[in-house]
Amino acid sequence: MGDTLEEPWWETPSGAGSSPDPSDDEPIEKMGDNRTTTNQDSKPAVKKKRKQPTECFLSQPEEKQESTVKAKRRKKKKISDILEKSAPKPGVPADLQNLLSQYFAENRSVIEIEELKLSDSCFLPANDLTHSFSSYLKEICPKWAKLRKNHKEKKSVVMLVICSSALRSLELIKSMTAFKGDCRVLKLFAKHIKIKEQMNMLEKGVFHIGVGTPGRVKALVEQDGLCLNSTKYMILDWNWRDQKLRRMMDIPEIKKETIDLLEMCIIKLCREGSVKLGLF
Repeated sequence: MGDTLEEPWWETPSGAGSSPDPSDDEPIEKMGDNRTTTNQDSKPAVKKKRKQPTECFLSQPEEKQESTVKAKRRKKKKISDILEKSAPKPGVPADLQNLLSQYFAENRSVIEIEELKLSDSCFLPANDLTHSFSSYLKEICPKWAKLRKNHKEKKSVVMLVICSSALRSLELIKSMTAFKGDCRVLKLFAKHIKIKEQMNMLEKGVFHIGVGTPGRVKALVEQDGLCLNSTKYMILDWNWRDQKLRRMMDIPEIKKETIDLLEMCIIKLCREGSVKLGLF
């Protein structure tokens, strides 16, 4: 009995106080490994899902904006190319009639629009784009020399030429040298010329031709500086185009002022037969 050694109680493999078996730790480690692997696998999956819509969302509007900008640029180029390459079409009296009808269609009654219509007898032959300004005036005014000699009234002109700008007025005055002879021409535009100066010149002297813009001519008529009772011809610079390929009726301000001038007095004089309209 004295020789037998008993193992101490803390070294016994079994019992309540025994240390856990290493095999018992394996499920814990496996569970831990499973949790970590699932967490590691789930995190990048969430990131991918979040990145994908944001990348698509950011890339789509940029492509649309670029496509719309390119489309607009292409449209502008196509319009300018068409205007440059298209053959110019000469204006005819029907073009002016349609312009007046469209302009007054929204604000005037049918009866009022009828009163603004002009018959074919109110128009001179239109320019077919083969004439210079002097040759066109010679064709429509074969008795110009007689009209020029008989005109002696102040504050009036025999012929009134309406165009889009002061520069264009000067060009037309230079180009009518072969037609005008020794008659007097008055510049009727606002650039560098005050309206009072023009009124004084009309009151003191006799002028045969007036060339200018519709806004200044309208202002002179309203202020009684210019009387149109002696006017026989009114020429609209209809076909000429500026650097942007616009005609005078393509410019909103010039279009409005021209129509206002026509409505104010010219249409009435044309219907009475005292004024003839020409489209150059």
